[in-house]
Amino acid sequence: MKSKKVKHNEMERAVLVSVNEKQSLDEIVDEHLSELAFLAQTAGIETVEIFKQKLEKPDIRTFVGKGKLEEIIAFTKSNDIQVLIFDDDLTPSQLRNLERDVKLKIYDRSLLILDIFLQRAQTAQAKTQVELARYQYLLPRLTRMWTHLERQRGGTGTRGGAGEKEIETDRRILRNQINVLKGRLEKIEKQNAVQRKSRGTIVRVALVGYTNVGKSTLMTLLSKSNVKAEDKLFATVDATVRKVVFNTIPFLLSDTVGFIRKLPHHLIESFKSTLAEVKEADILLHVVDVAHPAHEDHIEVVKETLKDIGADDKPTIYVFNKVDLLEPSEEGDSPIESMKQYHKHRKSASDDIVFVSAEKKINIAELRDAIYEKVRKKHLTIFPNYLKDQTYY
Repeated sequence: MKSKKVKHNEMERAVLVSVNEKQSLDEIVDEHLSELAFLAQTAGIETVEIFKQKLEKPDIRTFVGKGKLEEIIAFTKSNDIQVLIFDDDLTPSQLRNLERDVKLKIYDRSLLILDIFLQRAQTAQAKTQVELARYQYLLPRLTRMWTHLERQRGGTGTRGGAGEKEIETDRRILRNQINVLKGRLEKIEKQNAVQRKSRGTIVRVALVGYTNVGKSTLMTLLSKSNVKAEDKLFATVDATVRKVVFNTIPFLLSDTVGFIRKLPHHLIESFKSTLAEVKEADILLHVVDVAHPAHEDHIEVVKETLKDIGADDKPTIYVFNKVDLLEPSEEGDSPIESMKQYHKHRKSASDDIVFVSAEKKINIAELRDAIYEKVRKKHLTIFPNYLKDQTYY
């Protein structure tokens, strides 16, 4: 199965590799690989070919079976491939064995995501968080194949010649750098905690969701501010906070990094200070790309990530975005009505559901009303006399 090529002379050419259990459904495997290809494209890498294999469990030595590896090596040699990307994380020994056998730059899923974050981070805090996560991830994976190249540009590579003594030196350098970054991040986190504490008397609303679901576009619409929105994964890495006023009631609206399946553990840990905007929010806007065939899986990934950071118990508005891309049902019902029935179980005493298109500005007024009602309810718990004296603001 070939992926659509991106014509760009400077893009590296890659092969994607996936190993799944024998009972795995083909459509789910293909959807995961489509996402991996999108990740590669975001990192500036062109997907040329995809190799899939079903095994009881990944090969302990090289992740894929011996025959499949020989097939991959033959293809890479005859098609000018520079990069091999795996849809799961490799163990340090698997990485070493593959680098020796394949002699190409190798990414596993976590390293690819970390490199994308490193490219897209803008603020000092985000850059520090990503560097820390990346160094922690790479520390046990240092190999002779890439130690020189890593110092120049990051990632795994093919330049050999470094001995075990040099690898140990690199490990010591990385450990020292990790300690420096941890200290730097602690100072930033203390400053941010003071800033968040000063906002204690204003309602906080946080946009959350899978990556590339339209959060930044909604942020722009709701806050009437210019927030970067791109059709790329992780367009937003740095936290963005805007003050918004609906019907004289103010609140803070924040947009943070989108979530994704198999998000690297070190990245979640390092980004906890940024994700504090989510953890300390009063209300969540859980944005979903309802037109995506795997949107239910995306919802569960986001809910699991929210649970990991201790933010899974907040009043939530499910914002099903991109309704303009939905197709009518076989029964002839309108797409929105069909989805309302399908997802009606998500509506509860503390949760709401709104179907919108941020791109086409469909049902934005309904979304504003839903946000206003939740913000108003929370605002009155902070200022119970607000309705009697609206001259406060």
